[in-house]
Amino acid sequence: VLLAATIVLTLIPATWVAGIVLLAVIVVLFAVGGIAGIRRHPYGALFRRVVRPRLGPPAELEAPEPPTFAQQVGLFVTAVALLLALLGVPYAAPIGAAVALVAAFLNAVFDVCIGCLLYVWLVRAGVFRPRRGVA
Repeated sequence: VLLAATIVLTLIPATWVAGIVLLAVIVVLFAVGGIAGIRRHPYGALFRRVVRPRLGPPAELEAPEPPTFAQQVGLFVTAVALLLALLGVPYAAPIGAAVALVAAFLNAVFDVCIGCLLYVWLVRAGVFRPRRGVA
């Protein structure tokens, strides 16, 4: 929802500044998830306190490294979009937000985490080593 709102707001000249502020908030959220880890992300805290108690125990738990890396990818995409928009590059903000929105949509609807897949591919390629038994 925040990314979709950013796209709309940054495409309308009268609300461009509001869209840029919202994009900056999104960058901060990705920074928390990408730097502090998904366990410290505000959405994770909300999930643990509100949603998790209403669900049964999970059949399996995902290692935190792939989704944390996905947050770092989101941070990179949105931060570059924000920087380029502030430098005056036309349509940088809505395009960057749209890229992040497509990735979020694929994750939410089809359970396809682009950043997680990228993480596994990079581990398999030997670019970096996982802390756990991933890949």
